[in-house]
Amino acid sequence: KAAALCGGGTRGLVSLLSAVPCLACHELPAMSAEPGGRGGGGPAGGPPAAPPGSDTYKGWLFKWTNYLKGYQRRWFVLSNGLLSYYRTQAEMAHTCRGTINLSTAHIDTEDSCNIVLSNGGRTYHLKANSEVERQRWVTALELAKAKAIRMRNNQSDDSGDEEPASQSDKSELHGPLKTLSSKLEDLSTCNELIAKHGAALQRSLSELESLRLPADSGEKIKAVNERATLFRITSNAMINACRDFLDLAESHSRKWQRLLQHEREQRIRLEETIEQLAKQHNSLERACRGAPGLASATASISSAAKGSVQSAKGEASDEDEETEYFDAMEDAPAFITVTADPKHHRRSGSNLSGASEGHPEDWNLEDSVFESSNQSSYNESMGKDLLPRKRRRSRIPDKPNYSLNLWSIMKNCIGKELSKIPMPVNFNEPLSMLQRLTEDLEYHELLDKAVKCESSTEQMCFVAAFSVSSYSTTVHRTAKPFNPLLGETYELDRLEELGFRSLCEQVSHHPPAAAHHVYSRRGWTLWQEITIASKFRGKYLSIMPLGAIHLEFHSSGNHYVWRKVTSTVHNIIVGKLWIDQSGEIEIVNHKSKDKCQLKFTPYSYFSRDVPRKVTGVVSDADGKAHYVMSGTWDEKMECSKIVHSSHGSTSTEGKQKTVYQTLSPKVLWRKYPLPENAENMYFFSELALTLNEPEERVAPTDSRLRPDQRLMESGRWDEANVEKQRLEEKQRAVRRRREAEAVEALEEGKEYEGYIPLWFERKVDAVTGELICVYKGGYWEAKDKQDWSVCPDIF
Repeated sequence: KAAALCGGGTRGLVSLLSAVPCLACHELPAMSAEPGGRGGGGPAGGPPAAPPGSDTYKGWLFKWTNYLKGYQRRWFVLSNGLLSYYRTQAEMAHTCRGTINLSTAHIDTEDSCNIVLSNGGRTYHLKANSEVERQRWVTALELAKAKAIRMRNNQSDDSGDEEPASQSDKSELHGPLKTLSSKLEDLSTCNELIAKHGAALQRSLSELESLRLPADSGEKIKAVNERATLFRITSNAMINACRDFLDLAESHSRKWQRLLQHEREQRIRLEETIEQLAKQHNSLERACRGAPGLASATASISSAAKGSVQSAKGEASDEDEETEYFDAMEDAPAFITVTADPKHHRRSGSNLSGASEGHPEDWNLEDSVFESSNQSSYNESMGKDLLPRKRRRSRIPDKPNYSLNLWSIMKNCIGKELSKIPMPVNFNEPLSMLQRLTEDLEYHELLDKAVKCESSTEQMCFVAAFSVSSYSTTVHRTAKPFNPLLGETYELDRLEELGFRSLCEQVSHHPPAAAHHVYSRRGWTLWQEITIASKFRGKYLSIMPLGAIHLEFHSSGNHYVWRKVTSTVHNIIVGKLWIDQSGEIEIVNHKSKDKCQLKFTPYSYFSRDVPRKVTGVVSDADGKAHYVMSGTWDEKMECSKIVHSSHGSTSTEGKQKTVYQTLSPKVLWRKYPLPENAENMYFFSELALTLNEPEERVAPTDSRLRPDQRLMESGRWDEANVEKQRLEEKQRAVRRRREAEAVEALEEGKEYEGYIPLWFERKVDAVTGELICVYKGGYWEAKDKQDWSVCPDIF
């Protein structure tokens, strides 16, 4: 169409395309990265390998990759309306790095050497060595695009002949068209005759009026009648032709109307089917959530019952209720637990090997730390010495009822990083990612209890329960937190009330990374640097936290390290959003070499397991299992002490299952109930409701002071969206200035350090060997002095 508008000429096509702005390029600063922030490229390495007039055009160009690598030299091949690129010419035989179809692509030029190609959600930023070479490529691309458009139009025009349609379908289509055309010709002929005879009739009537002699009246009247008859005959013929036309149009109109009605009914049925599927989806989910799990029995078992333990996984419905089955881990042996009475476990253990033996007195109900945790609750954990000195808020303004279609925004963002998708606050919750990280401390009392454990394996159980508890807040929280601005901080000072204080800082923007440090006067320190990698897959969104979590106990020196599992948000297209956790967590005590492997079982409609199930085994440095962990990440975690273990039968997957005979489980952690009216307050917990509460003396970069987040919490979402755009553009301007300084320093031969975090510094971790941001101190001292002169202006 563009070629037709420009007369088919290349010059007109180029001028038209250069005059029309490229929407995809204009949206690029919000969608991914600013074109102005890219670094320069070097020589392209010679002229193209083929002249612009040929069907195939090859040559070297520089392609923008990311802010770390900038422009990279790539080999581009233009052929058959497709532009493909490779890292080297040798890769053409086996690996293509990407392809754009020029028939639907936009071609734009940024400056004398840059070319921008965009096609849907894919955009290439290319740079040539010179303006002449850039113009050669643009000319070749425009010619290839015009040719591809012509080929596509020709294919679409000829597609009807290629369809395997029957001759009857073709005749049914062409027959009425031919008949209608002939009737139109008849109408045209009749129209001419009516005009001719009508004019003659008018002349005769005029002559009749001018007659004075009665003798002539007879002949004139006779002529008038003859012409009137001719007019009547012609009119009747026209009326008959019109009637035939109308009948034919009406009959086919009814047919076309029936076809249209059929298509409408099909569409309505499809919409109803999708809606019904969404309702069934939600009802199935509620039914599965409400289904009772396999209860753990506390009665003693006989040898016969133990014999039934070793049957295949698929026969679980026929097993004794005292047997609990766990899915096999990928990296760990499969196991089965059997709950036994402590008074009878020695007698019933005659058929079990002594691979892992314990004594019932080790599981003392009066003195064990486990028992105290079994009775803990939120109110009891806030004992007399932990009562808060400050009254915190218990509610926030209700969430406004704004309707917005997520799919309409995200359908063009499939495959992109979540941090690079410009999302309105309508899909956020009024907390930042730094505050969400701080929410991991909601069950900090588990670590306070772990300090009191004398056994490292017992302590590992509490650490495992703590690692699972951080996911309990996500079960209803499908909204995304605010992406922190670079340099944004968040503090949670509960040193006097709860014995700990926490500090988070956004230390990197692309990729987004946050550093976190927590110190507790009750005997532990926790630190982590988390980078969020996310991919939108159309039906679901995968969120992969990258980075290790470190926990060290002061008195024992036990140093625990683990990583988070993958979170998945389902039903992006249709149905109610819901979130699931899946994967494995391996917790390692680097001092004692104890390990705990936890498996988060992904949710399945066809599984008989309890939804959101978590299972695991705690073992010492020698691989000897001591405890079995079981529960769900949204409700509770239990710990069962192993008294005997033996090798059971081989499973259907070919793995040998281990049978663990355990004592009665102890509840280590149970989720706190949500506050009243939580469904209208973003499903925030009691701690989450206080995280964004205004507080004095905090740093000017604190998340509590972020204006768009504050406006959203107040329910002023339209103003929040405007403010969010302002903050993001301000951050982009700072980044562009920083990149310009880096280019200037490079030209002058100086070193440019780039962005340096304010309260954290990068060091190589002695345990994992990874480069991690650790707290370097100074924040709390600056808070005491109220000296925030080093803080940047980010809001």
